[in-house]
Amino acid sequence: MNNSVANTGRLVWAALRMLLVLTVVTGIVYPLVVTGIAQGLFNDKANGSIVKVEGEEVGSALIGQSWNLPKRNPDDATEAARPDPKWFQPRPSASGYDPLSTGSSQLGASDPTLTRLVGDARKAVAAFNGVPESEVPEDAVTGSASAIDPHISPEYAEIQIKRVAEARGLSGQRVAKLVEDHTEGRTAGFLGEPHVNVLKLNLALEDLAAR
Repeated sequence: MNNSVANTGRLVWAALRMLLVLTVVTGIVYPLVVTGIAQGLFNDKANGSIVKVEGEEVGSALIGQSWNLPKRNPDDATEAARPDPKWFQPRPSASGYDPLSTGSSQLGASDPTLTRLVGDARKAVAAFNGVPESEVPEDAVTGSASAIDPHISPEYAEIQIKRVAEARGLSGQRVAKLVEDHTEGRTAGFLGEPHVNVLKLNLALEDLAAR
């Protein structure tokens, strides 16, 4: 009986020591090491890729946001958003670009509701940018799976050049050069598609207009 109690005591003490060691290693040492590496080597990405202008945070390069005109009636929650013609517009978002509520509309490709919404969006984008509906790219009328994609295709950026240039009194050539300079290629040369970060492009546009 005494041997059984002693053996049990040793097992319990061994288990407690293992629990203590694992708690220190996985709960303290590992997080500190990983955080140190992240902050030392990937500081910008580890902190959310926050973009600042004159010391003020204006958004994240990883999260899309809206570029709309102010509401006519701030208290009217039903008032439709009006895209601001002075800015390059992002792709649609099913969550209103809310990073805490990511996800698509959950409508299937053959859903008539989705077909109707895409058709309506195509007409609106074409009219807003003064281009034929045939020139409206897919990402201009469909949201991403996350609903917060910060990028648009070069094709979507290109159909917005004339509208943005006219709204700001800039030459189309200068705005086109801005789009070209902010077009990023495929990751590692073969992953994904060429893309344009809307936030970075709009900040560069604001800087160009201020000169």
